[in-house]
Amino acid sequence: MINGIAVIDLGGQYAHLIAVRLRDLGCYAEIFDADDIEQISRYKGVIVSGSPNLSAHDEDGGVLTEILELPQPVLGFCFGHQEIAKFYGGKVIRGKPEFGPATLEIIKETDIFPGIPKQSTVFMSHGDTVETLPPGFEEIGISSNQKGNIHHNAAIGCSSLKRYGFQFHPEVDDSEYGDLMLKNFAVDICKVDPRWQSKIFAQTLIEKIQDQVGDKDVFLLASGGVDSTVLGELLKQALSSEKVHLLHVDTGFMRKNESREVASFFKDVDFKLVDASQRFFEALANVYEPEAKRKIIGELFVDILTEEFAKLNLEDGLMAQGTIYPDRIESGGSNKARVIKTHHNQVEIMAEMVRQGKVIEPLGDLYKKEVRQLGLELGVPSRLVNRHPFPGPGLAVRLLANNGKYPPQYTNEVVVDNSRLPDGFSGMVLPIASVGVKADMRSYELPLLIQGGEDFHPDNQCKLLAAVPGLINQMSDINRVVWSPGFKVESFAPACKVMSPKRVELLREVDYLVNKYLVELDLYDHVWQFPVVMLPAVVNGKVSEVVILRPVKTSRGMTVTVPVLPLEFYSGVLQELQQLSQIQLVAIDLTTKPPGTIEWE
Repeated sequence: MINGIAVIDLGGQYAHLIAVRLRDLGCYAEIFDADDIEQISRYKGVIVSGSPNLSAHDEDGGVLTEILELPQPVLGFCFGHQEIAKFYGGKVIRGKPEFGPATLEIIKETDIFPGIPKQSTVFMSHGDTVETLPPGFEEIGISSNQKGNIHHNAAIGCSSLKRYGFQFHPEVDDSEYGDLMLKNFAVDICKVDPRWQSKIFAQTLIEKIQDQVGDKDVFLLASGGVDSTVLGELLKQALSSEKVHLLHVDTGFMRKNESREVASFFKDVDFKLVDASQRFFEALANVYEPEAKRKIIGELFVDILTEEFAKLNLEDGLMAQGTIYPDRIESGGSNKARVIKTHHNQVEIMAEMVRQGKVIEPLGDLYKKEVRQLGLELGVPSRLVNRHPFPGPGLAVRLLANNGKYPPQYTNEVVVDNSRLPDGFSGMVLPIASVGVKADMRSYELPLLIQGGEDFHPDNQCKLLAAVPGLINQMSDINRVVWSPGFKVESFAPACKVMSPKRVELLREVDYLVNKYLVELDLYDHVWQFPVVMLPAVVNGKVSEVVILRPVKTSRGMTVTVPVLPLEFYSGVLQELQQLSQIQLVAIDLTTKPPGTIEWE
C-alpha cells in the first residue's frame, strides 16, 4: 500500500491545495478523479474535495460510491462531506449560505480532533447543508457566524467506519487549525508515515524541462511578474542561452516603468520588446464584459507570439508560459471545475496549443508561495521574487469599461438592512457588476457601498470587516462590500466609458501612488497584493472615475483576507488622489475571497 493520501478532485477551487498542504506536513498526496478507483485503492486514506455541484439537487450524485466501499478511512470537505452523509442515509438540503470565516465549536471529542481547541476559526464556502445524520454518525462540531447563528453538522464522524465530514475547508490558510486536522487524519487515523520531503528542488524541474524540450528552442512571454521572471531564470539554467528567447509585449496596460525594468533584468539573453499597445486598445475599444475582455487579450497574445515565431524562424520551437495552479483552476482547468474567470494564458487557443504539445508550463502545479521559494533557490533577487503579483492582462482587468447600462441584476430590488451595520453607517447597492466566487462557482454580482465614518480609521475598518460576512450571506445578488467615509453618495449610476489610453494612464498613476506609500510607510510586505480598480460612474449627477482600493493578505491566493492598514497610509493616498479632478469617490474593498475574487474582473 502506498504511504500517502489520495485526494479526489471533484472540481472544487481548493482540491489541489489539499495535496499541497499534506505534502507540507510530510505526508505524500496525489490527486485523482473519482473514477480512478484502482489507483485510489492503493493509498492509506482518501480525502474528497468540494465541488461546484449541488449535493442537495443530486448533481454528480453517487460519485463516491466505489470510494466509500473501500476499507480505507475517508474524509470529505464541503460537497464531499455532504455526499458522505447522503451515501450512508443522511439528508442534504439547500440551507443558508455561508461564505468566509466562522467559529467551529467541537461538541464531541473524537480521533480527528486531538489538540484542536474547543473553539477555533474555520473557513466556509457553501450553500448546501447536512440536515439529518446517517445512522451511526455523530455530530462532532457546529459552526456559528458573527451574528451568532448556529449551523449544525459542521463536522460529523463515524469512528467505527473511519468516515468523517467537514462542512468547512481546513486546507485553506484561513482555517486556524486546519493543518493539525489534516495531520490528525493522515498520520493518526490513516497511519501515514510523514517522511515525504516537500521542498521544491530546482534540479528536478530543470531535468523535466530538458526532457520536454530536447533540442528545440523555447520562446517565453515574459510579462515581468513573479511567475514569468522565475520561469525565465529556470529556462536560462536548464537550457543553453541560444535556445532561450524572451518576448515582452507592452500591451499598454503595464505598471509604471514596467517594460524598462523587465528588459534590464533579462539583458543577458535574447530579449525582444514589442509595443503592441495600439493593437490592444483597438481590440478592446468597445468591450465591456470581463470574460470577453480576458479572451481577447489572451488570443491577441497568441497572435503576436505566432508573428514573432515566424520572424525568428522558430515555428518548430516551443512556447513556455508561467502558468501557476490558481490560473488553471480558476479557468476551469480540472475535469469538474467551473470557470471563475479565464486567465489570459488559459484561453481556448492556448489550451489547444497545450494539447498539441507546443507549450510547456513547468510551474503549472505550483502556487505563488512555492514559485517564490523556487525563485530564491534559483538565485533570483528577493526584490523581484517578493514583488506583488500582477495579472497578465495588466491594468486592463483593473480598468472597468461600461456602456452606460444597468446590469440585469439591478432590475431586482436589493434591500439594504442598515440595522445589520454598526451605528452611524448606512449602505446602498451600486449598479456595477464584478466577478466573484461562491461555493466554487462564478458569480457576477453587485457591490454594496457602505457610507459613514469621518475617515479610514482602523477602528472603523475592524467594525466593518466584522460585519461583511453577515451582509453578504444575508443579501442575494451581492458579492462585494466596499466602504467610503467622508463623502455622501446621494445617487450613483454607470457611466459610458471605454478602455482609452487616457484612462489607463490615470489608473497607472494611481497604482504608482498607492505602491509609493506602501513602500514609504514600510507596508509593502504587510500585504500580498494591492490591486487598484477604477470604474466609470455618474456620482451625484457628475460623470467621474471611482477608485476602489483592494488590499489583500494571503499565502497562496486561493483565499484572501483584508488587512487593516494605518490611517496614515489612507490619508496620504487620499490627499494625493483628491488633487486629480477626474476622481470623485475613493473606497476600500472589504471583501474576503470567497466570495470576492482578488481582481474585479
